[in-house]
Amino acid sequence: MLRILIVFFFVLIQGSELSAQNRIVKFEEIKTLQEKEPKPIVVLIMTSWCKYCHAMKNTMTRDPKVAAVLNEKFYTVFLDAEDMNDIFFAGRTFKHKAGLHELARELGTQNGQVSYPTITVLNIKDEIIYQHDGFLNPRAMLFMLEKVSKN
Repeated sequence: MLRILIVFFFVLIQGSELSAQNRIVKFEEIKTLQEKEPKPIVVLIMTSWCKYCHAMKNTMTRDPKVAAVLNEKFYTVFLDAEDMNDIFFAGRTFKHKAGLHELARELGTQNGQVSYPTITVLNIKDEIIYQHDGFLNPRAMLFMLEKVSKN
């Protein structure tokens, strides 16, 4: 009986974690997705070595409330600022140059520099409508997402 209960709770926990996860898309998918269902795009600009970036990534994918809002109202993209691959987005090809990807520079520059993590929100015309550099906890992220989604 105890085994059955343990298995039941394990399945229950796994199922709730999966349902809370946010769907992450690639820049190359955006055009097709926007044609089917136009939504703003939330871009997390991050690096592999940034601990706050990984904390934000976890907030965006694992917090049930944040993931629900992102899934319902936005497309979510994670952009590694040090990615070496070319990215085609908004009719242009962006490349890695001198330690920083051109797309990270384009979407993340504030006051002449790129900080990590940076959240950039684009409207359905791929125009920047919001930028925030620095960590956002789940409550602050929800507040920002609700505010941006109303504009």
